[in-house]
Amino acid sequence: MMKPQNEVKISSWAAHTTTGVSVTLALLTLGLIALIWIAAATESRRMMGKIEISVVLADNVGDDRAMEIRDAIAKTKFAQNVRYISRREALDNWKETTGEDLEHVFGVNPLSPEVAFTVAAEYSTVGGIEGIKKSVSDVAGVEEVGAPDKKLIESMNANIKKLTLAFTIIAAIMLVISFVLISNTVRLSIYSKRFTIHTMQLVGATDGFIRRPFIVSNALVGAVSGLISGALLSGLLAASGHMGLEQLSDLIDWKWMGIIDAGLIIGGALICALAALVATTRHLHQDYEELFK
Repeated sequence: MMKPQNEVKISSWAAHTTTGVSVTLALLTLGLIALIWIAAATESRRMMGKIEISVVLADNVGDDRAMEIRDAIAKTKFAQNVRYISRREALDNWKETTGEDLEHVFGVNPLSPEVAFTVAAEYSTVGGIEGIKKSVSDVAGVEEVGAPDKKLIESMNANIKKLTLAFTIIAAIMLVISFVLISNTVRLSIYSKRFTIHTMQLVGATDGFIRRPFIVSNALVGAVSGLISGALLSGLLAASGHMGLEQLSDLIDWKWMGIIDAGLIIGGALICALAALVATTRHLHQDYEELFK
């Protein structure tokens, strides 16, 4: 009597292990796609946040008024990394960049003081930049507002949108593929127990009573698989600095990693539970002859 029971336990363990490995690989692929999507989105926002605007101040603007203008710009929602560039600093920057000493050429420093800032990502559109230029130009003491060319901004935003759309489509496709793979894996696992389901029906077990252990056990397998895949991805992120992938840890913070891990655990459990529900319901409505097909 003991030998058959041991064989059943080994068979059941092997079935759950096979299911778990398959589900883990599918969820790991999903997690990798999610990491890449988040990294791409973060890099896109950084690119959009690198647009710089230079506010050239009038020559008669003193340091106190320049500081007021800088502080006023710094309080707006569209400005980041606001800094004041004095006439002397502007001259030194010009000399360092071009090697030309304008003060020696003209006898005086011809450059004006400036306030420079980068634009917040949500304002990095043609309309947003034009609105910023108009708003800043109306400030007393501002002589000119310099911003990148419209075509450059439009091209950058168009490329970012294309990249985001491509990753979204890939993520959606991988989600469908992963769901199909997980569903088929669970279905094949329950298929091997179809005669057990039929026997339970013969002794009077209700549909809910028969479904429950399959749903619970597969949900547990999905949750554990999500936990393992999340741990592997977290380990990858933690070790990225030692693998020459410093940019990965720079683009993805641990808050997003935690959300992905939680999503893999919950998603794995829900997908496996749903697949088990569909598979068991199918076998519950089969005749005895159909069990051999």
